[in-house]
Amino acid sequence: MTIRPQYHFRPSANGVYAWDVSKLISATATLIPFAKPLSEIAEIDEDYWFAGDPIPSVRAIAAHMDLVRASDLTYPIILCAEGRLMDGMHRIAKALMQGDITLQAVQFTITPAPDHTDVTPEQLQY
Repeated sequence: MTIRPQYHFRPSANGVYAWDVSKLISATATLIPFAKPLSEIAEIDEDYWFAGDPIPSVRAIAAHMDLVRASDLTYPIILCAEGRLMDGMHRIAKALMQGDITLQAVQFTITPAPDHTDVTPEQLQY
């Protein structure tokens, strides 16, 4: 599977942490997927894609909708050890739009260390 370069960002006491999503996918290869109720995914009701940015434009929303449409629900979403989302919001949006109530997920028992600390998205290679 080839995916576009992407990162999961999370604020921390040490600045912003960033995980390379392709490394997260590799690290979950041996984990067994399970059905995760969409109602238990907190990020669905948070400002996930546009947090901290100006009000999103229709163009920015449409770009995300293209990614939602192209997303493949056969790949599980990735959750950290605490159950927070690390990868898969476009798949979650697709599942919601289809009226699904669960989605396949994998969850780390120990959240991996971030690949980058105290970075901004602009500092990473895409």
